[in-house]
Amino acid sequence: MLTQIDKDQIVNLVKREVVPAIGCTEPIAVSLCVAKATEMLDKKPEQIKVFLSANILKNAMGVGIPGTKMVGLPIAIALGVLIGKSDYGLQVLKDLTPEDVEKGKQYIADKRIEILLKEDIAENLYIETHCIAADEETIAIIKGTHTHFSYLARNGEVIISENIESKSAVEKDEIILSFAKVYEFSTTVPIVDIRFILEAAELNRTASRLSQEGNYGHNVSKTVTGKLGKQIFGDSMLSHMMSYTAAACDARMDGAMIPVMSNSGSGNQGITATLPVLTFAEDMECNEEQLIRALMLSHLTVVYIKQKLGRLSALCGCVAAATGASCGITYLMGGNYNQITFAVKNMVGNITGMICDGAKPSCALKISSGVSTAVLSAIMAMEDKVVSSMEGIVDDDVDKTIENLTSIGAIGMQETDKLVLKIMTNK
Repeated sequence: MLTQIDKDQIVNLVKREVVPAIGCTEPIAVSLCVAKATEMLDKKPEQIKVFLSANILKNAMGVGIPGTKMVGLPIAIALGVLIGKSDYGLQVLKDLTPEDVEKGKQYIADKRIEILLKEDIAENLYIETHCIAADEETIAIIKGTHTHFSYLARNGEVIISENIESKSAVEKDEIILSFAKVYEFSTTVPIVDIRFILEAAELNRTASRLSQEGNYGHNVSKTVTGKLGKQIFGDSMLSHMMSYTAAACDARMDGAMIPVMSNSGSGNQGITATLPVLTFAEDMECNEEQLIRALMLSHLTVVYIKQKLGRLSALCGCVAAATGASCGITYLMGGNYNQITFAVKNMVGNITGMICDGAKPSCALKISSGVSTAVLSAIMAMEDKVVSSMEGIVDDDVDKTIENLTSIGAIGMQETDKLVLKIMTNK
């Protein structure tokens, strides 16, 4: 049984992890770090040096930067200097204007920016910014999460310095989750305490609808609903879930100035945890309480998996997010606890191993694959069909199954991660 302290900690955890973001969170986190370092100077920096972990570099190389029609880190860094406001968090560039973009292009042309790989660090999420103006220099470091400043210094004077790696979950006042706790919280806590999760539904629904009014990325959403797509997928619950979810990703990865509700530092994870569940609930005409509980189950499952996996890894975030969505969909189908654990095992038995090769427009393809797998896994679970412990990495215990998944992503695929980055940087 969850205590009231447990429930309060979970609410706080979800509110920390499910937050609005504009643009891909990796380059935006770099913008945020640059903005903070710039704000500590008396004037705009003349030179910027940015040291990045391999995972940050990988995820920031090929993705659109909101409002710029440009791709990659240089413009994200330049705009962080010129108009970024660190108080906005992952919406650091929300005041952007077309004139700012032109100034950013000139800042890049003046060769003020240097981007380097940070070697020999254990942290997958690491951003270090040095801003230099005349005889002044500021340093800002984001580490661990996309908005956590672990180090700030101005002209050699240290303002903040901490080692977040040494802090346990208990020291950070963060509850240690299990899948049973995730389920109990999502299905029994008073609805008034978790109604806030509807904000994710509203924000991501709006992003999806705005995307469908334009042409973004590979137009995966419109491919699903186009002439040939309709012949194959029909006008079905599955096609609705795939198209609505892909639409938000299409726009986000193409750099549309559209906010989404993220999960565990990823907008695509937030989209995938939200829109398949929302779309299914609307098609099934579920009531508001059912929707709220299904969304919470989906999002909290993702938070739980990402606690074990880490913010960034070689494993595509779609795997964790679609697993959460499958749990939410199974719940809306009337599934009990055992059947929802079956959905988890079916997901792990299917799409484990999908690589992350950076944030980019084709992420919408992976999200579509995740959504279709989530639905199939839920259907199988409702028919009491489950990948057994005799097969692959699935275990009888659902928590052990999740641990096996995250171990592969966080540990087993480290060499894969290095090879992916090598391929991407040598094309």
